[in-house]
Amino acid sequence: MSLRFEVDAVVLDIEGTTSATGFVVDVLYPYSRSRFAALLAERADDPEVARAVAGVRELLGEPDADAVRVEKALGQWLDEDRKATPLKTLQGIVWSEGFARGELVSHFYDDVVPVLRRWHADGVHLHVYSSGSVAAQRAWFTSSPEGDLLPLVSGLYDTENAGPKQEPESYRRIAAATGGVPERLLFLSDRPGELDAARAAGWHAVRIRRPGEPYYEQDLGGHPEAGTFDEITISARSNP
Repeated sequence: MSLRFEVDAVVLDIEGTTSATGFVVDVLYPYSRSRFAALLAERADDPEVARAVAGVRELLGEPDADAVRVEKALGQWLDEDRKATPLKTLQGIVWSEGFARGELVSHFYDDVVPVLRRWHADGVHLHVYSSGSVAAQRAWFTSSPEGDLLPLVSGLYDTENAGPKQEPESYRRIAAATGGVPERLLFLSDRPGELDAARAAGWHAVRIRRPGEPYYEQDLGGHPEAGTFDEITISARSNP
């Protein structure tokens, strides 16, 4: 059964929605883990790295934590799949470099890219909201198996520039940033708590429910669901 929405913009989660969580956990997490030590040693004076390290120390409550302690904390947060902003920032730096060197290529489910191309061609604005940093999102969409998909995307949002994904205020910030009216925005995610927050902010929300993903068995929370992007039909305001 097709779900139909008349909206101006679609905001996409990545992990578990456009792309397999297993790829992130099994490929990207180990890649970043193996490179954190070198990043902290070689680029400690880089402003973005230094700001993220300060964020790690703040979360630890250890203002004098050295690079070894910071690396240990990052590894522990990876094991916990913690959505800590400084972790995501440092991951984004490492991943961006890996994508740029051709050592990494992102993953998209087969149904996703053709639908995103169609929605974009139909005048629907596409945005991304992920716990991964904006830098990581940009690299992800630039380095897809089907080439550079970044031209399809109008805006990128993460926990730093929008806020935590399970808080309604974050979705209000995104709506304001895009100039969109909440009832003309649609959020797609696999995680019920995120969908709850988007709905509380006045958005439409659809759960993407794919077998094998971590939240597959969770209660729907009253949200409509789709197994693939093909099951969602979008009409923009300018379309008939």
